Amino acid sequence: MTVTDRFLSYVAFDTQSDELTNMTPSTPGQMVFARYLRDELEKMGLEEITLDDNGYLMATLPANCDTKAPVVGFIAHLDTAPDMSGKHVKPRIVRNYGGGVIALNKELGINLDPAEFPELDNYLGQDLIVTDGTTLLGADDKAGIAEIISAVAYLQEHPEIKHGKIRIAFNPDEEIGQGAHKFDVALFGADFAYTMDGGAVGELEFENFNAASARVTIKGRNVHPGSAKHKMVNSMRVATQFIVMLPRWETPEHTEGYEGFYHLVGIQGTVEETVLTYIIRDHDRARFESRKKEIEHLVRKTNTEYPGCASVEIKDQYYNMREKIEPVMHIVEVAEKAMREAGVEPKVQPIRGGTDGAQLSFKGLPCPNIFAGGENFHGRYEYVSIQSMEKATDVIVNICRLVNA
Repeated sequence: MTVTDRFLSYVAFDTQSDELTNMTPSTPGQMVFARYLRDELEKMGLEEITLDDNGYLMATLPANCDTKAPVVGFIAHLDTAPDMSGKHVKPRIVRNYGGGVIALNKELGINLDPAEFPELDNYLGQDLIVTDGTTLLGADDKAGIAEIISAVAYLQEHPEIKHGKIRIAFNPDEEIGQGAHKFDVALFGADFAYTMDGGAVGELEFENFNAASARVTIKGRNVHPGSAKHKMVNSMRVATQFIVMLPRWETPEHTEGYEGFYHLVGIQGTVEETVLTYIIRDHDRARFESRKKEIEHLVRKTNTEYPGCASVEIKDQYYNMREKIEPVMHIVEVAEKAMREAGVEPKVQPIRGGTDGAQLSFKGLPCPNIFAGGENFHGRYEYVSIQSMEKATDVIVNICRLVNA
């Protein structure tokens, strides 16, 4: 079975996560998928297979030689993003992409256009798996799962490639920031690991945003509009004032690289109460702390005009893994060498987001992130190159060999 075959079978599972259920996994489809993968790993003959009640699946490919090599792990997540439906995904392969517009859905007029997505030009002559425009694809992160299992299968078929003990894990709820929360690092037992959860071919990341969420609540006072003068406080209007006090240029649509931002991700409002949900991001820890203080400052400022109107709850989500990776930079160097030997030029860059690897690194498992090959994650325009998935599979195999060298 090829990596493509595996990927196409995996995207049939609806594994969209949901942060409102307060369960782990947050949706039942993730456990259905985990059980399917467990059965696949058992048929492959892997050892130490465990699947706990929270949907964390782990397995071992034993060493095939006498070695003192460290135990290396590979990790990917079961869930797809809540941003768009992952139910009834209808993937299609565009063979030998020749450039130009790809019609995802002619009836609905949904197109994948290089004028809007210029990175398509990087895939001329490659085979692209796309959606029908009504769902996301699920390459984030079912491509990673397919690549890990395909690499393990390749190593089983090629015993001449000597390697140490290899651990693999597939976890739920990465997309809602909870993937590492119940990950048993001690049970996993790896010295270090790699998440296969990056984007385009060559991506290699060992630093990410520091991240927090902020929930700003604005209380209003509703009075009949006919007699509301000097009485009504419209929470939605106050919330609008709060929104415009944050710098408009420090938002995702105006930032790149190491630049941080405030991102308004949700508004729910009536005259009586409006709730603003933000995520706060910055690579620099000091600037990250400053951004949180700025939100608190603006809440106090709002309360000077509307006493007792505004409140905020800020929760840290994860931190920049760089401080945990720098003492063991050899694991990044191994990944770079593995990429070059697979004919891939490493593109070391910061993650403008986070991965399970960030939290796992702070739990004692250093865990850089490697490309899985997809583009335009979390939406209808998502696609993945078959050649990129094959390269990612090669990189995993190379890491296993190099760690044993």
